[in-house]
Amino acid sequence: MSDASEPVGPRGGSEGAAEPSAAEPNTSAEPATSAGRTEPAGTTESAQSADASGAAVGGDQEGQGRRARVVLVDDHRMFRTGVQAEIGRTAITGVEVVGEAADVDQAVTVITTTRPEVVLLDVHLPGGGGVEVLRRCAPLMSDSERPVRFLALSVSDAAEDVIGVIRGGARGYVTKTITGTDLVDSIFRVQDGDAVFSPRLAGFVLDAFASTDAPPVDEDLDRLTQREREVLRLIARGYAYKEIAKQLFISVKTVESHVSAVLRKLQLSNRHELTRWATARRLV
Repeated sequence: MSDASEPVGPRGGSEGAAEPSAAEPNTSAEPATSAGRTEPAGTTESAQSADASGAAVGGDQEGQGRRARVVLVDDHRMFRTGVQAEIGRTAITGVEVVGEAADVDQAVTVITTTRPEVVLLDVHLPGGGGVEVLRRCAPLMSDSERPVRFLALSVSDAAEDVIGVIRGGARGYVTKTITGTDLVDSIFRVQDGDAVFSPRLAGFVLDAFASTDAPPVDEDLDRLTQREREVLRLIARGYAYKEIAKQLFISVKTVESHVSAVLRKLQLSNRHELTRWATARRLV
């Protein structure tokens, strides 16, 4: 279950995006990473460095004067706030965030109302996930005059998540480690009809569409929810509960609950057996 799902709507309307509550720390949705990867979105330091350099996020000369209306769909409010702070300075980036949503029903309503050029779509959402949003917005994607295009933006780098949303109609898939500059560039490329992928994810798509055989059904894996699969992969990769909680923006107690559910559904006894199970299925 998501731990941050609240009604939001088109920006400027009566149900505009809520400001972070006092109970939530005003921090970026992403932790700082090593050189070459994104710094925390929306931090004062990143904003100051961008403004001081005179070449802020997405501020390359080729992109000057361009505009893209964008809707953010993610069930974590702090992450949406960070993305908005990072890319939503329209005069600098050319990106105007016209709406936000935290679940499938909200997403369909906001996208239908605002008709943005690009939707930044999380894969795992309450109400059916990103694939359900794509299914219900299919007529908007096929509109020849004003197509709404989707770019998946997710913490997950699992092959089945990538392939699922691409089959659903998304024009690309990038992970949340992307920099603000690259995200702005990806938005404009998707707006132009290009396909955009984080480098290691492109291979998943090529392999999937090169094969004419349908992937085999894994009944054990199908018992798990999308969130349980995320936790499973991170456990199998050796992450501690606190690290998983930080990466997925959930509490440690919620991580423990997901792990217990995974072990019960797969009839495993401990995380070592879980790691072997995931490795055997190439989920790590």
